[in-house]
Amino acid sequence: MHIDRERLEQSIEDLGRIGATAKGGLTRVALTDEDKRGRDWLVARMKDAGLRVSVDQMGNIFGERPGEPGLPPVMMGSHADSVPTGGKYDGQLGVLCGLEVIRTLNDARTRTRHPLTLAIFTNEEGARFQPAMIASGVMAGKIALEDAYNARDRDGIRLVDELERIGYLGGEPCIPRPLRAYLELHIEQGPFLEEEGLSIGVVEGIVAIAWSRLTIHGVQDHAGPTPMRIRHDALVAAADVVGRVRGIARELGGDVVTTVGNLTVQPNIPNAIPGRVQLSIDMRDPKDATLDRARVLLDRAVREVSRREGVTYELEHYWRVPYTPFDREVVGTIERAAKATGAGYRRMLSGAGHDAQYMAAIGPTGMVFVPSHDGRSHCEEEFTPMDDIVHGANTLLGAALELAGRA
Repeated sequence: MHIDRERLEQSIEDLGRIGATAKGGLTRVALTDEDKRGRDWLVARMKDAGLRVSVDQMGNIFGERPGEPGLPPVMMGSHADSVPTGGKYDGQLGVLCGLEVIRTLNDARTRTRHPLTLAIFTNEEGARFQPAMIASGVMAGKIALEDAYNARDRDGIRLVDELERIGYLGGEPCIPRPLRAYLELHIEQGPFLEEEGLSIGVVEGIVAIAWSRLTIHGVQDHAGPTPMRIRHDALVAAADVVGRVRGIARELGGDVVTTVGNLTVQPNIPNAIPGRVQLSIDMRDPKDATLDRARVLLDRAVREVSRREGVTYELEHYWRVPYTPFDREVVGTIERAAKATGAGYRRMLSGAGHDAQYMAAIGPTGMVFVPSHDGRSHCEEEFTPMDDIVHGANTLLGAALELAGRA
């Protein structure tokens, strides 16, 4: 049994047109009008495939293909939201490959003992509402529903109000549910599979992730008459912190990565000394202990920089996800399915966070990776060759069928 390559390729193109950018990428940020259009398109395709569709309190969408009564489902899923000017493979590829698995089983009239459920999670990217993976986090009981509802975007709009506005504030409780297994196909978002000429990554776990938010308070003043000797420039301090954050990765070495990805400068005009800067800090490593050390170094760096520039600050460590190992049985099942495709594969860790990280707290979980060209992601140039996508989708099909069992 094999997936329909042409149908899957057409689905990728069709969904990729919703929120498409001029350079072939995608802007479909969570709970925007484009996200609603993408959701509506997916719900229609799920119903076409005969799935029973439901929506929970966080806007997560579930489509169930029935199995034997009383048995927990094998869930396949990912997300359909994107970062601004992102690519059309991140997230939506996993949803569409899960849909194609169900279509393939329908075509073959294959019944399974365990139901199969296709899941689409809300706001996985965290590009509009923080933190990332917020809806799967609520489902896993790791983030309070009220906190998620009250998350606000840069314009002060609440997540719950946008869910209601686009018609996806569902009535089903967003709580842990019984699972036979959770499977997620995703692009690697790194260079390793392509560099090694492999089509499939069998993911053994996800690295630990820590997010911090730093607000620096300087003294806003005129850029002309204010002598350099009396300045307390929030942006100068922030720039020093950016360099120190990269220096943490150099100091610790190994696999740790550190990033400052967002700065908000006030008043952000050419002729004023910045009085306030807020910046994000993202740190990741396979070992939780390494992130603990990185956080100590970050605290020290911010304290030293602030003292030197004569500014004050608040440093909030607001999101931490520990290293997440995946279920050995599920990983082994995915490996057998990958081997059966005849494609090259390897075991590996994920350097990016995914909904699977929270789903692993609910039930047995595993992931399938397919290559990212040049290791690029979160950009319009994001691309995965169709041959690799087909191998990945057939791996997902094989693993799902083994875990669900033929009726």
